[in-house]
Amino acid sequence: MEIAKNIKQGNIAVKIHSNENDCWDPEAVKFNHPMSFNTLAIDEKLQREIVNDLDKFVRAREFYKRTGKAWKRGYLLYGPPGTGKSSLIAAMANYLNYDIYDLDLTENREEDEEVVNNGHNKMTLSGLLNAVDGLWSCCSEEHIIVFTTNHKERLDPALLRPGRMDKQIHLSYCNFFAFKKLALNYLCITEHELYEKIEQLLGQVEVTPAEIAEVLTKDVDATECLQDLINFLQDKKMIKEEIKSEENIKEDHNLGRENI
Repeated sequence: MEIAKNIKQGNIAVKIHSNENDCWDPEAVKFNHPMSFNTLAIDEKLQREIVNDLDKFVRAREFYKRTGKAWKRGYLLYGPPGTGKSSLIAAMANYLNYDIYDLDLTENREEDEEVVNNGHNKMTLSGLLNAVDGLWSCCSEEHIIVFTTNHKERLDPALLRPGRMDKQIHLSYCNFFAFKKLALNYLCITEHELYEKIEQLLGQVEVTPAEIAEVLTKDVDATECLQDLINFLQDKKMIKEEIKSEENIKEDHNLGRENI
């Protein structure tokens, strides 16, 4: 992680800028989110891939200058809620010491049809694409554009092409490596006799890091927390099996009707 240290200038604090009514608030506030890649609970291989990609980007000034391209990189983070998209952005910002410009597009998307019909000058998909591709992106130093969504399949394909979204990152459910990061963060432990059972259950159910973190904060005793987590995962497994059983019964019933 030496690249990040080299590009930091003094002790300049990372700031977050908000956007309201299509205008950036001139009063940025200090970004105090403590998340780092040392504490981020995601897959180990994926984390290493992201850090390497960031390092490569910040070293590439001469490449972008030589090729006449804007020194920018687009990321798409997608996956179920609670899988760490916002935490990853915080880790990226802290790692590179980059300010954050936070723009919520959900409201704009809902208003797109009304905006087009009324002819108002609001940000639509077309305006967003122009912002990503336009001249403004060539008028500053390096920057990274990060989009997050819970539903990648709903995005316009025009937004996903290379040059706009250069790297697409799927943040999925919690695996054992991510769990151990959470256990270290919340319980200050690296090993426990209950880990084997937890690893087994994590391979059988879908659970987000946010759900696990919530369980791990319920008690100060590590053993009790881990036992609570095992109970939580077993309940999830039972529900999953019940749903599967109901689906099988329904499928057998439909098959029987077809054979009549």
